[in-house]
Amino acid sequence: MLLLVGKSCSMARCGLLALGFMAAPIPLLAVASAPTYAQDVALVRVDISVVDQGYRASKLIGTKVKNDKGESVGAIDDIIIDKQRVLYAILEVGGFLGIGAHLVAVPYDSLTLNATGKVITLPGASKDEIEKLDEFHYR
Repeated sequence: MLLLVGKSCSMARCGLLALGFMAAPIPLLAVASAPTYAQDVALVRVDISVVDQGYRASKLIGTKVKNDKGESVGAIDDIIIDKQRVLYAILEVGGFLGIGAHLVAVPYDSLTLNATGKVITLPGASKDEIEKLDEFHYR
């Protein structure tokens, strides 16, 4: 029998404690476990040349968003995927140098990106209209 003793245990007390464990029968409980079944995992072959042409979310974050007139309407703060796998762009709008700004959510599909992802446009948006959208708060 192995007994691990902490620093606060005196030899007399620990010795009696050890004897108590040795003298008292310890009932063993049988635990039923569910049978284990193998799970099939379906791997999908991905065309990496298509994936390579996509946009990295980490590179889009911080990019300025302009309207179709070339006016700045905000910047991408984050990209969120909801539980139905729909993408949203979280934009930081309003304020000056980050002070007084707030966040709004727009469907990612409403944005247009150039080939490099460095120019992002929200067609039809005006600074005034986008600032009127409901404010988004992270949980």
